[in-house]
Amino acid sequence: MATVKIKAEPHPAQIEIHASPARFRIVSAGRRFGKTRLAVNECLEVAADGGRALWLAPTHRMADVGWNPMRQIAASIPGAVISLSNREITLPTGGIMAARTADNPQNLRGDAWDYVVMDEAAYMKREVWTEAVRPTLADRNGRALFISTPRGKNWFWEMFTRGLDLGDTQSFSYSTYANPYIDPKEIDAAKAELPELIFRQEFLAEFIDDNGGVFRNVQASATAEKLEAPEKDKTYVIGVDVAASVDYTVITVLDVSDKREVYKDRFTRCDYPVLEDRIVASSKRWGASAVIVEANSAGAAVIDHLRTRGVPVQGFWTSQSTKTEIIQKLQSAFEHGEIKIMNDPVTVAELLSFEGKRNQSGLMTYSAPDGMHDDTVMSLAIAWNAAQKSGRKVFFFGDD
Repeated sequence: MATVKIKAEPHPAQIEIHASPARFRIVSAGRRFGKTRLAVNECLEVAADGGRALWLAPTHRMADVGWNPMRQIAASIPGAVISLSNREITLPTGGIMAARTADNPQNLRGDAWDYVVMDEAAYMKREVWTEAVRPTLADRNGRALFISTPRGKNWFWEMFTRGLDLGDTQSFSYSTYANPYIDPKEIDAAKAELPELIFRQEFLAEFIDDNGGVFRNVQASATAEKLEAPEKDKTYVIGVDVAASVDYTVITVLDVSDKREVYKDRFTRCDYPVLEDRIVASSKRWGASAVIVEANSAGAAVIDHLRTRGVPVQGFWTSQSTKTEIIQKLQSAFEHGEIKIMNDPVTVAELLSFEGKRNQSGLMTYSAPDGMHDDTVMSLAIAWNAAQKSGRKVFFFGDD
């Protein structure tokens, strides 16, 4: 069989994505980043090995973005059969590349694929993935690559957020500036011409949906530097959200005078003695003036144990009213630029996705969207509340 060489020359960010072993990869990237080139090359790689690769896009015209380069490459491969009517290519290896649209998900049922590209996934309905595409990967333990520019906090945003915790899903975010083959001056020119929010979404690949969210100015506030040790003559407080079942325990350290986050420890599936050791270690490391631990559920026992170990711990009892109070304080801090946080993708994602809803009695309730976490938000809110009241008791739980 003849060997066909494809001139790819991937840039470093494309190489990083391609090298990921994750079964599902979520790529939020700006225009002209090189999403299409990456995905087309991976489709070709799968088919060359005898596998079945599907390119899926919201519309016929969008599907052309993947279909046209696949067809052009296949035309240079001896023995490749191209079916224009079916939008399907069969390579001499028996491998297949096909292009389909997501406008009628029912038409996607019944096939089995080794690899699927969900192009401009943010512009598809959630059901395309959950009900039509995901089952087609089961027989062959197939993989999927989701590529898109953001479109607010829809299901693509949720997939991206889940992928920040790794596992079999991994998320990547790159602006157009990450493509070294694009002249930065061209991107700067677009910035000068486009509305700020459009530029941030389309070129910086930011999930812009601050308008209906609880927290605004999140990205603008994410400028604090992570510290490895306390600075001289600084006062630090710690807020701790203790994990329940599948959630995460989060330890957030704030510098009281500079009103900035300096350190975070986030972990899950940890026995309570180890969890307590990590809180003790953080307390001693930062010389914390106060360690505020959520007292609900297992937190009460944790607080008792920490007290016996000399930690200056106080309890925060989370109820609807106390949660509303600390969340609205944190909300105000972001609104007025009073707080600086580290540019941690998990924290930023949780803050931007955090929801506020008004119940039938007219009161606001706050939580993460279904299936998502808010552990970093609660830990940060508890710490911020403590920072505002530094030097005196915050929320008391139990007796000293």
